[in-house]
Amino acid sequence: MKWPADRESAKKIQRELSKRVRIEPLKEDLRYIAGADASYLDEGIIGVLTLYSYEDMELIEEVWNVDKIRFPYIPGLLSFREGPVLLKTVEKLSMKPDIILFDGHGICHPERFGIASHIGVLLGIPTIGVAKSLLTGTYKEPGFKKGEKSYIYINDEIRGVALRTRSYTKPLFVSPGHLIDIEDTVKIVLTCCKRYRIPEPLRRADIFSRIIKRNLSTSG
Repeated sequence: MKWPADRESAKKIQRELSKRVRIEPLKEDLRYIAGADASYLDEGIIGVLTLYSYEDMELIEEVWNVDKIRFPYIPGLLSFREGPVLLKTVEKLSMKPDIILFDGHGICHPERFGIASHIGVLLGIPTIGVAKSLLTGTYKEPGFKKGEKSYIYINDEIRGVALRTRSYTKPLFVSPGHLIDIEDTVKIVLTCCKRYRIPEPLRRADIFSRIIKRNLSTSG
């Protein structure tokens, strides 16, 4: 797709593409799951993907790419800033993931179209948004044990879950992006949280992006 450079064009594309989001139960068993993250250089952006086997949560592959920053930081339009480099990074994977976790939101978004939904629609695969903070919506604090949750509401519609992924830590805000429903979203995120609060593919993507950033900064 052609990526816009201004707010109004981006919002128009967002409204049109959001009509293609499908929230439904997963249709196939998962074999491979990826985590996508981005970090920033002075004038560039690093896209990182980690690929894991879903059953035993073993790391298979890590890939990265660097691109120019082509869109300003505007809350609610993160996908137009990070999407281009992440799509190019997905192409570097040696095998296609069955689902991708994104450091951001899915339908728990003012336009029902966060970065997980956006990239999911463009790739045509299931995606999940996993965020550390809430962009919009209301929820009640969930219980303190791992697995306890409360629904996030936007305009009286359930858009996601405040999910306790580790006992007595802050909840994560998870939401389906595309081709998955809330129940499967919760199940998969909890499966990926073996020892830590952050799902393993995303946790490793964050670590790997900081390694790449440090190496590039040192070599530059």
